[in-house]
Amino acid sequence: MKSQTTMKAVVTTGNGGYDRLDYRDVPIPELLKGEVLIRVKAAGINNTEINTRLGWYSDSVTTATDDSATLAEQQDVEVADGGWNESTPFPLIQGTDCCGEIVAVAKDIDAGRIGSRVLVRPCMRLKGFDTLDHIWMASDFDGAFAQFVKVPASEAFSIHNDWSDAELATIPCAYGTAENMVHRASVDQDDHVLVTGASGGVGSAVVQLVKRRGARVTAIAGKAKMEAIYAIGADTVIERDADLIESVGDSQVDVVIDNVAGADFGQMLKMLKRGGRYASSGAIAGPMVSMDMRDFYLKDLNLIGCTAWDEPVFPNLIGYIEAGEIKPLLAKTFALQDIVEAQLAFLRKQHVGKFVLIPPA
Repeated sequence: MKSQTTMKAVVTTGNGGYDRLDYRDVPIPELLKGEVLIRVKAAGINNTEINTRLGWYSDSVTTATDDSATLAEQQDVEVADGGWNESTPFPLIQGTDCCGEIVAVAKDIDAGRIGSRVLVRPCMRLKGFDTLDHIWMASDFDGAFAQFVKVPASEAFSIHNDWSDAELATIPCAYGTAENMVHRASVDQDDHVLVTGASGGVGSAVVQLVKRRGARVTAIAGKAKMEAIYAIGADTVIERDADLIESVGDSQVDVVIDNVAGADFGQMLKMLKRGGRYASSGAIAGPMVSMDMRDFYLKDLNLIGCTAWDEPVFPNLIGYIEAGEIKPLLAKTFALQDIVEAQLAFLRKQHVGKFVLIPPA
C-alpha cells in the first residue's frame, strides 16, 4: 500500500445523537503481532452501532431502540455501562461489518495474504471456544467505518465469489448473528420456525438460513414488506401487530427466533410446542417483557441467549456464500461521510435487507 499515514473515518465521540458522529482524518492503524491491515471496501450498518452510540445496552434503559433514538436527539446522555453493559471505549470508530482487501500484515503473518479479499468475523473468541469470553469489532475496538481497519489475522476470512463488495458487506453481523441462533437452536428440516422482524437484516437472514436447512418458516413483517419475505422463502408471513395466537395457534411451532421481544414475548412462548426452543440476540421492540413462568416450566421450554458466536458459525457462512446457498439483500449504499443520512433512513424501517457505507477509495 501507499505510504499514507492518515485516513478518513467516522469517529463516534460519545453517547448521544448524530452530532457524536465526526467524519475526520485519523491515523492509519499500526499493526501489532498477529494482525492484518484491511482496506475497507464496504461496511454494513447495523442496529448495534446505533444502540452503542445511544447507550441502549445499559441496564438503565428500558425502552425500544426507536424510542431511545428519539430521546438521544433531545439530550446528550453519558451512560457508564452503555456498551454491552460495559463502558464503551470512546472515542471509537464503529462499523461491525467489513468487506475489504488485506493490504499489509504483521511480520509474523504470511505476506502471501496481502491482496486477499476478505470478510471480517466481528464476534471474536480470542481466548478460544472453550470459554464464552469474546470481543466485538466496533464495540470493544475500532471498526470499519473508515478507509482502513486492523484485525487479528485469524478473524479475516478469504472469500471467493462474484458478489459486489457492498453485497458481501451485508453478511457478517446480520448473517453471523442469525446463523448463531439457528445453530444453537439446532434447527432441522422437521421444525416449524417462527421468525420475528423478518424484513430486517437479521430477520431476513434467519429466514434464508432456516429455509436452507429445510425447515418450515412462519415470518412476521410489516404489510408493505410481506411479499419480499415470501420471495426469500417464507412459507407463511403474518402482518406485524397481528394477534400471534389467533394467526398461528397455541403450541404450534418448534422454534422461535426472535430479535424483537417487547409486548409479544409472552405470546411467543405460548406458541411453542412442549420442549420448544426460543433463541434471541436482541430486543428492538423493548427489553422489558412479561413472562408466565408456567409456560416456561410446564412446557419444558429452552430459552437460548445468543451473543458469543460458536466456532462453526462464520466458516459456515463463507461456505454457504461460495456454494451459492444464500443471497445478499442490499437495500442501498451511501458514502461513508453520509452516515447520518444512512442511519436516519435505517431507523425509518422502510427498507428490506441492509444499508451499506462505502469509504472513499
